[in-house]
Amino acid sequence: MTNVTDIHVLAEQWQSLRQQEPKMRIRDAALRLGASEGELLATRLLDGESGGGRVVRLGGDFKRLLRDIELLGEVMALTRNNAMVHEKTGQYKGLTVNGNMGLALGVIDLRIFFSRFVYGFAVEEPLPGADGMRRSLQFFNGRGEAVHKIYLTEASDQEQYTQLLARFQSEDQTPGMVLEPLPETTPETAPETTPADLDVTALRQDWSALKDVHHFQALLKKYHLNRINAYEVIGEEYATELAPEVFVAALEAAQASGLSIMLFVGSEGVIQIHTGPISNLVRTGDWFNIMDKGFNLHAKTTLIDRAWLVRKPTVDGVVSSLELYDGDGNQLVLMFGERKNGQPELEGWRLILENLQQHYALEQEGVA
Repeated sequence: MTNVTDIHVLAEQWQSLRQQEPKMRIRDAALRLGASEGELLATRLLDGESGGGRVVRLGGDFKRLLRDIELLGEVMALTRNNAMVHEKTGQYKGLTVNGNMGLALGVIDLRIFFSRFVYGFAVEEPLPGADGMRRSLQFFNGRGEAVHKIYLTEASDQEQYTQLLARFQSEDQTPGMVLEPLPETTPETAPETTPADLDVTALRQDWSALKDVHHFQALLKKYHLNRINAYEVIGEEYATELAPEVFVAALEAAQASGLSIMLFVGSEGVIQIHTGPISNLVRTGDWFNIMDKGFNLHAKTTLIDRAWLVRKPTVDGVVSSLELYDGDGNQLVLMFGERKNGQPELEGWRLILENLQQHYALEQEGVA
């Protein structure tokens, strides 16, 4: 556990920063203070209950806790990475768990990796400029980085929230948290160079033989590649690099056409998916936003470094995606046309991508 003296110092630094910049978000405050978001929340365990809200450490089985979220009724699920914030309002329905994997397939559509759910907190804070409290359940990996947050709405069942908190409140409310060391990089995550002995011909043969998009990760593992390594060598039949500005253009094209799309945004512990048409697009400084009822996406477009149009064969025909990455090779968002297994890709989505390729394609060099 973090030294209590250090916790008091961090708590005082955060309090001072909040007084200087009251609108600063906790994620930005953590970056400013050289701490993690989870560490900042853990300092508030020093406060107990006060008129300024409270933070409670959660314990027990997080798999069961997330299954019980359905009892709260409508909530807002938030998953984010460095550049994308994905917010979806609805009810957790029928969450299933298989080992450390969770799956929700309702309006709130999630793929959950429970091994990354190390810390959890119930957070209650005053609503800015209004009476009442904003209540949320927030989950963090072992380094204190947020993997998923669940916010109650006006339609949520507050009594069920109280009962859930009673069931999952940890007996240990000691301030601070023990941080895990940074993970070792792997071929799937590290932006390394392409292996010198890569058999590109064999890679293309195996790529062309794909039957399911879910088999793609196994293909990368077989050849010790991450996604960008693979896209750089596979050739334009399957992967074309586009200018980063293509993401906004793709959203605008989807809006104009009324096409139903899918947007995947992932943290280390959750992939959150929106499916449907989009309508209300708003630019605010560096952020490009979808502000629809029940779904918001906030994209910090200045952090988009590379964009790829990727095509994968399946038994239902070719499936095409637009994939965005930051400067460290981290995946930010995946975009597809709406599609279900057993159905071909929407022709309207292919037409959008063909038009975007004509206007945004970059010249590829060094393709074997």
